[in-house]
Amino acid sequence: MPEMLMEVEEEDDVVPNGRVLITGATGLLGRAVYKEFKDNNWHVLGTSYSRLRPRLEILNLLDSSAVNGLVQDFKPHVIVHCAAERRPDIVENQPDSAAMLNVGASENLAKVAAAVGAFLIYISSDYVFDGTNPPYKTDSVPNPLNLYGKTKLEGERVVLQNNDGAAVLRVPVLYGDVEKIEESAVTIMFDKVQHSNKSANMDHWQQRFPTYVKDVASVCLQMAEKKLQDPSLKGIFHWSGNEQMTKYEIACAMADAFNLPCSHLRPITDEPVGATPRPWNPQLDCSRLEALGIGQRTPFRAGIRESLWPFLVEKKWQQTIFH
Repeated sequence: MPEMLMEVEEEDDVVPNGRVLITGATGLLGRAVYKEFKDNNWHVLGTSYSRLRPRLEILNLLDSSAVNGLVQDFKPHVIVHCAAERRPDIVENQPDSAAMLNVGASENLAKVAAAVGAFLIYISSDYVFDGTNPPYKTDSVPNPLNLYGKTKLEGERVVLQNNDGAAVLRVPVLYGDVEKIEESAVTIMFDKVQHSNKSANMDHWQQRFPTYVKDVASVCLQMAEKKLQDPSLKGIFHWSGNEQMTKYEIACAMADAFNLPCSHLRPITDEPVGATPRPWNPQLDCSRLEALGIGQRTPFRAGIRESLWPFLVEKKWQQTIFH
């Protein structure tokens, strides 16, 4: 009898918290979500389509029978849907394929998740708002200015229509451990910051709330754990960093984080002309999650230092100059 008890205890040690399926697991947010659940002893299955990686499942989200088969086979308790076309200019130029991924694939995933009883977290965007009347609560009326925002809003609607227990998590511009500096609209500015011999115009009009992907990943995990205890957790949620900055101010904060000069950066206060329209200030009110005790915020300078240290051009020089 004691031997049997020992065996059961040993098995308990390796039983994970649950099974989670993550779409877009090679993307900036997807990688962080994958790692967060893995580090917290979940059984994680990540899917990807364009960027192939070991240990990840190749899945075309537009192939509804393949999605259905994978979900029926894996039977996840939670699905975090990170995959999306999130570049506003690309969405404007390729509206049909963007809508298929951002709306069509999300609708199908919502139906499949409902069929297996999985909690679906659909990652959405602050761009569902027009930015004229911040801060925006979860029940504020959306009014997207560009096609990207429209596809994400339509994705929200089809998810909630087809899956009563699903959650929508709206987040703003994200940054984190990028594989290439241009992978995030935040980190891409680091090149201009570092090339201090060349003056650079930086937008000082649009208000942003750069948000660390590790914080969003932590929020997804906390939501998943809460949902397993309390099925009433559903609907629309917001998460965001709380430091308000323009691109110019973000660039200056980056320079500050690495003790680099920023006098070559020039603030441009005019509204950008000719580009894909973007909301002036789509600040998200995060009180719904905060009231549940859910959240995590990393100070921007700490998060950006952690993310961009590998891309510091002068790193070798700094290390050798004093020896």
